[in-house]
Amino acid sequence: MLDEINRPVSTGESQQVWSGRRDAWESGHSSQQVPQVLPVGTARGSAANDRTPDEASLGVTRVLTYAGSQGLTAASGFYFERDGRLYLVTSRHVLFDGPSGHAPDRIEIDVHTDLRDLTRMATVSILLYRDGVAAWHQARDGGGEVDVAVLELDREKMPAGSPLRTFGPQHLATGFDSFDVGSRLAIPGFPLGFYDTLHHLPVVRQASIASHYGVRFQGLGYFLTDARMHRGSSGSPVLAPVPGDGGDQPRWCLLGVHSSRMEMASRDAVQDESLGLNCAWYADVLMALTESLDAR
Repeated sequence: MLDEINRPVSTGESQQVWSGRRDAWESGHSSQQVPQVLPVGTARGSAANDRTPDEASLGVTRVLTYAGSQGLTAASGFYFERDGRLYLVTSRHVLFDGPSGHAPDRIEIDVHTDLRDLTRMATVSILLYRDGVAAWHQARDGGGEVDVAVLELDREKMPAGSPLRTFGPQHLATGFDSFDVGSRLAIPGFPLGFYDTLHHLPVVRQASIASHYGVRFQGLGYFLTDARMHRGSSGSPVLAPVPGDGGDQPRWCLLGVHSSRMEMASRDAVQDESLGLNCAWYADVLMALTESLDAR
């Protein structure tokens, strides 16, 4: 505005008109230099909308594995609560995988500490062995090993007032007739370790059921999903949205636990693309894995 090209000698306007334009410009320019003050309750990094984050956000966590101080892998997991006891669920191969020699001795998970400011976090370190015995529980059925593991969490060691959300028996499907091939799914997790690093929230992959739900694919305890998945997603919950406005009912139905991509031994890596199919272990295995220790 103060450049020669904008002055009266160049524009031909009167000094009075130019002075009015200059004052208006300076007022607008100055207002843009003042830092914007956000209203109370809408601070950066806070939950600034009316919808409270649910299990698909605050019920899913990144799982980092370690051998001593050496970082090994990054995966996904989620919280499951039953009879007042809190568990972390992930893929069994995240905690131990014999063929690859993967044998961490502890894991770390990130836990939110403030619902209004999701940038506030605490890290919880959890030992995987106690007196030489694995602290997690895994399952085996008629088809062999089930790639799901649960690890009970000590509530006293969790951050006080943590707003974490948990899945539970109420999220499990009551039958197999409500879902069919092509049904829409959501899989929140941390693919390739990617996530919202400011608010520590997972990203969600859209998926669909790719095999007959309720039938053990090739006799094993999983069904197939059709989704673009990556390393780091192992242990993610496989969710189906529940129709309706929610109310007192869960918004999500927990159908499975994502494990790995389905590969064909006969696929030509040069000529054939990956199938893009994945294994999701049926979530009802969690009821067996979280039975009271006193009843075992």
